[in-house]
Order: sequence, then C-alpha cells, then structure tokens
Amino acid sequence: MEQKVQLKHPQGKKAISIDKDKYELLKKQLTKFLTDHSGATFAAISKAISKELTVKKIKFEGSLDWYLEWVKLDLEARQIISRVPKTTPQKYLLTAG
Repeated sequence: MEQKVQLKHPQGKKAISIDKDKYELLKKQLTKFLTDHSGATFAAISKAISKELTVKKIKFEGSLDWYLEWVKLDLEARQIISRVPKTTPQKYLLTAG
C-alpha cells in the first residue's frame, strides 16, 4: 500500500492527499527549479519540470499540471514558497529561511 501525504491549502480550504512518492518528486523538482530561477511563473515551472522528467526518463502517472498545482499550494501553505506580490502572471519564489 502506497503512503499518502495530506496536503494543506494556503487559504485553509479542504485539501487532498496524494501518493508520497509523487509529492516528494514534485516538491524536490519545484524547490530545485526555484533555487535556480527565482520569480518564475507556474507555466515556466511546469514546462521545466516536464522537460526534466522526460530527460531523466521518469514516468509520471496522471496530470503533471494538476499534481504540481496541488504541491505548489501545499508549499505555499507551509511557507516554503511564496507568491511575488502584484505580478501578472503570478510568479513564485522560495521563502527565505
């Protein structure tokens, strides 16, 4: 039986739980990307992570964007990443600390 991770939502809304392996993979990829590209849009993050998984031949089951959106929201709720105020489209960066 696969382990699940209960995600959090930055606005306190009901969140989902996803497979721990998917969560850890996307969390690692997202934080790694934002370490190198501070102030990136979701589209840029998604495109880079998709390319990285393809290059590393990592098969991802399900919708990458859907899972990535939830992991992004969870990392926001845990204050690991934050939104750059007044940016359109919305940009994200790692939280100092």
